[in-house]
Amino acid sequence: MRSLGTPAPTRAHIARIETIRIAEQPNILWVEVTDEHGEVGLGETYYIPGAVEAVIHDMAVPLIMGKDALRIEDIWQTLFARANFHGFAGAEMRAFSALDVALWDLLGQHTGLSVSTLLGGRVRDTIRVYNTCVTAGPYRDQEDFLERPADLAEDLLAQGITAMKIWPWDRFAPQVADTANTGPAGWTAMGQVGHDLTPGQLEEGLSPLHDIRRRLGTRMDVMVEGHSRWDLNAALRICRALEPHEVAWVEDILQPDSPSDLARLVHETRVPQCVSERLFSRFAFRNVLAGGACHIVMVDVAWTGGLTEARKIADLADAFHLPFVPHDCTGPVTLAASLQLCAHSTNAKIMEIVRGFVEGWYHQVVDRPIEIAGGQALIPDSPGLGIALREDLRERAGTSVRRSDF
Repeated sequence: MRSLGTPAPTRAHIARIETIRIAEQPNILWVEVTDEHGEVGLGETYYIPGAVEAVIHDMAVPLIMGKDALRIEDIWQTLFARANFHGFAGAEMRAFSALDVALWDLLGQHTGLSVSTLLGGRVRDTIRVYNTCVTAGPYRDQEDFLERPADLAEDLLAQGITAMKIWPWDRFAPQVADTANTGPAGWTAMGQVGHDLTPGQLEEGLSPLHDIRRRLGTRMDVMVEGHSRWDLNAALRICRALEPHEVAWVEDILQPDSPSDLARLVHETRVPQCVSERLFSRFAFRNVLAGGACHIVMVDVAWTGGLTEARKIADLADAFHLPFVPHDCTGPVTLAASLQLCAHSTNAKIMEIVRGFVEGWYHQVVDRPIEIAGGQALIPDSPGLGIALREDLRERAGTSVRRSDF
């Protein structure tokens, strides 16, 4: 980090790009961008890191190596224009997202300012969090939301967390063999779309909501995740059944590729619809918003195009008088970047966390994990994102680093 009183350079050419992977987190890829002055910016993305790593070194490096790292928008447009010629979504956009987050962090290192300040200033220093009920660290949250949902809700309230996300119908959708994403009783959150939801399954999926509401009333906000596992008819039945339970939102109960079908959920049920971390770029969100197809915009900073694009999506949602909620079931850098956007954007509603990640493996990979206190995430105001990879990470067994130099 540049010392106080030292003028920030007007240019900072990219001198090195490195990608880092560790065996313990096989879906995570970190990116470090180093400029000619030796300053380093950190980014992150999630899913098929080998493919993303190839995009960064084989496609992005020849385009941006040696370019001015402070020209973040110019770099974003260069990468997107090239990828868009062949189809931009997927590994390409995840690669650009990680690079973009790293460039914002790098700009913060040069200026001594937090990303939220660089985006235009802060409107908040904390934001309420909700817990996505994944089993991790000391917690069995994924099993508990089915087996003892009211006890789980009380445990979260005792920590000050007033909102939780569950997915009680995924187990009834078609299942696939996927040991990396397997939940209780062998069911998985990923798979083909279901077309046959029985009345008994519909009622069984409501059971966690019944239990939570009977014991806690409305003291706990409950979000229902759909993981895009159902067709339109089943999705309508689920949403209508949820109406008496005052859920905070239903998220991706339907695949988010058809705004007109999503709009039917908005118009034919009374449950708020949240769409969707699976949409890449502001262009996809424009179609959803213009079609009146959601109530809440969910953005994944590490997938949709980084902070540069996520900020535009947040502004677009604001133009439709709607809130945005960052998605994070991935890693500590994505959480840190999302919080910087929340600190700046007036329409940020709430921040997703997995408490087992925040209290667990995040401490093993970054120097200053985000602090959660009283159900609020404390948003750092230190340079850049406010975190860095631990210095010993590269020396661990199972860590791989790929490097490209100017």
